[in-house]
Amino acid sequence: MTNILALYPKGRVTLRELGLRDGLQMTSSWPGTAAKLEWIERACRAGVRNIEIGSFLPEARFPQFADVRQLIDRVDGIPDAFSSALTLNERAVDDALATAVSEIVVVVSATEAHSRSNVNRSRESAIELLRYARARRDAIGSGPVISVAVSVAFGCPFEGNVEPESVMRVVDRCLGAGAEVISLADTVGVAGPRQIAELLGLVNPRVGDVPVVIHLHDTRGTGIANAYAALDAGIRVLDGTIGGLGGCPFAPGATGNVVFEDLVYLCERSGFSTGIDLDRLIGFRSILEREMPGENLFGAIARAGTPDSISWKV
Repeated sequence: MTNILALYPKGRVTLRELGLRDGLQMTSSWPGTAAKLEWIERACRAGVRNIEIGSFLPEARFPQFADVRQLIDRVDGIPDAFSSALTLNERAVDDALATAVSEIVVVVSATEAHSRSNVNRSRESAIELLRYARARRDAIGSGPVISVAVSVAFGCPFEGNVEPESVMRVVDRCLGAGAEVISLADTVGVAGPRQIAELLGLVNPRVGDVPVVIHLHDTRGTGIANAYAALDAGIRVLDGTIGGLGGCPFAPGATGNVVFEDLVYLCERSGFSTGIDLDRLIGFRSILEREMPGENLFGAIARAGTPDSISWKV
């Protein structure tokens, strides 16, 4: 069984690169399998260790994820590298459990309306899928960590404001259903630092040793500020995508993720070692430029570079 402390060591920052999954959800083009394998290898050479590599979805509707099994196999062959993948129904869970994936993610929305739009099932049904995933993994006796991503935890495009207490009730239900990792997502990029701190002030004391992840979108330019607020609140696992790719196709206005390169710089400049070589990281943006020439790439660090005249790392 995957060791959760290997994925998320206590006392250190872990940054998860989600470009091959979240990053490709809304693009009009995507890299071929060979280029994705190069993406994985170059990311790992740069020091990235946690990579979300796709979703177990019908290939006819989501061809960008048709090679998910090949990517899992590649990550499995790299020492100290870990893969995660999204599962939205029971068949996907079973398919994922038949692979060497390190972590499978079930999505549970903080609101009923987003749950219906995003995964075409009620929140209660989504929680039951999480319970199913944990039970199936436990019955096998080995396999991946079971995680839950709580979508629209800071605001919903259909229902508006989402109260922290309401999110906490969803988190409690997910813990009861067997979640081993809790991810809180600002799916439509509406949060500010105050909202991040307020929700984490409720969640952190309640989850015990369960790792909490913050998944941020930079839709309205607050992503990096929110990431710092999360670090300040004790969060040590954060998500981003190379070049800020991505978004949720089932949540209106849910554009790009926090730029992974900028997130690395923020952590290092704030005194948190990431183990990631930022110059190598910036260098492999060339894969995206080559394979997806029509897509916009973002990032202050890629544009300006790391400063030469001052020491910016811990």
